[in-house]
Amino acid sequence: MIDGAPLNPVLAAAFPPPVMEARRWLAGLSFPPGRPLINVSQAAPVDPPPLPLRQAMADAALNRPDAHLYGPVLGNPDLRAAVAGEFSRSYGGTVEPGQVAITQGCNQAFCAAITTLAQAGDEVILPTPWYFNHKMWLDMQGIRAVPLPCGDDLLPDPDRAAGLIGPRCRAIVLVTPNNPSGAEYPADLVRRFFDLAQDRGIALILDETYRDFDSRSGAPHDLLARPDWDRTVIQLYSFSKAYRLTGHRVGALIASESRMAQVEKFLDTVAISTSQLGQIGALWGMENLGDWLAGERAGILSRRDATVAALSSLPGWRVKSAGAYFAWVQHPLAESSALLAPRMVRDIGVLALPGTMFMPPDDPDGARHLRIAFANVDAAGIAQLAERLRGLGG
Repeated sequence: MIDGAPLNPVLAAAFPPPVMEARRWLAGLSFPPGRPLINVSQAAPVDPPPLPLRQAMADAALNRPDAHLYGPVLGNPDLRAAVAGEFSRSYGGTVEPGQVAITQGCNQAFCAAITTLAQAGDEVILPTPWYFNHKMWLDMQGIRAVPLPCGDDLLPDPDRAAGLIGPRCRAIVLVTPNNPSGAEYPADLVRRFFDLAQDRGIALILDETYRDFDSRSGAPHDLLARPDWDRTVIQLYSFSKAYRLTGHRVGALIASESRMAQVEKFLDTVAISTSQLGQIGALWGMENLGDWLAGERAGILSRRDATVAALSSLPGWRVKSAGAYFAWVQHPLAESSALLAPRMVRDIGVLALPGTMFMPPDDPDGARHLRIAFANVDAAGIAQLAERLRGLGG
C-alpha cells in the first residue's frame, strides 16, 4: 500500500533506477574547482547535438506545423525508409520500411519487443552482466530473467544458453557493443545465437544501441542477409548516442511486418507517436552527419584506448573488456563494489557504477567489478581518473 492505495507488487519488488540511485550519493557533497567530480557513471552524451542539427530542428519548430502534431504511431515514413535503407546497406541484407518502427528511445523499443513476445510467467535469457533497464522491465512484467553468465572474456556461450532454454523461454537478448562491458560480439558468435534461437523457435533480440561506435569495419554480423531473418531477429537501435538526441528520445525497432501490428498496439497506448522534432532531427542527422559521426566514433575509440592504457597501469586493477562507451573493470580491493562505489565519491571524487547493479544479487562477480563509462571524459580526465583510483585506500 502507498498512502492507503494498492501498490503493484512486481513494481515494488523491482530495484530502483541505478543511475538515479548513484546520483543520490552526491547529495550534500561539494567538489572544489581544483578537484572536480569525475563522472563516469552514465552512458549518454552530455553535449548538445551539433549546431547544424539544432538549426534544422529549430527551423522545423518554427516553420513546419506538422512538427507539433501527432504522427503515425509506427513513426514518420521518411525516417522509417531511411532506417530501412541504412540497415540494408550496412548489413548487406533487405530491410523494408514496413519492418521498421520508430520508438521513444531504444528502451521503449525493448519494452515493445518484449510485450509482443512474453507474458507473466514466461522467461527471457539475459547474459550477465546485463543492462539493468532490460532486467527492470522484465521484473515489472512478471517475466523471469534467466541469467547467462559470460566467460572471463565477457562473451556469452551459445552452448550454455541452449541448456537454459525451457518450455516458457521466449527470447535471448544480446547487446553488442555491450552495455555494461563494452564487449563487441564476434559475427560468428552472433550467428550461433541466431541458429540456436531459430532452431528452438524463440526470438533473438539484438540491441545495437552503440553500433555507431563499434571498432570493427564492415557489418558486425550477417543476420539481416539471412533468408527469413525476421522470423527470429528483432533488432534495436538508438539515435541518442549517434546524434546526441538523448532528450528527444528517438529509437528504432526492426522486425517482421506482422509483428509491427502488435508493436503498434503497444506504442499507441504508451506514447501514441514519437516526438516529431526528434524524428526530424534523426532524419537530418542520417542524411547530413556521416562525416561528423565518423569523427565522433574516432574520438570514442581514442578514449577507449586511453582508458585501457591508464587503468591497466594500476596495480591490481584489470580491464576485463572495453568498447563503445564502457570499460568493465575488476578492482583489487576487499570491499564489495556496492560499498566501494559510493565511497569513491566521498574519498576521491569519482562517480562510477558498481558491478552489483548489473548482476544477480547472488553472483559474487558483481562485487568485484565497476563499470567505467569513459565517453564523456577527455584524455586529461582519464589520466586524472587513473591517478585518483591509484590513491584509493583499501
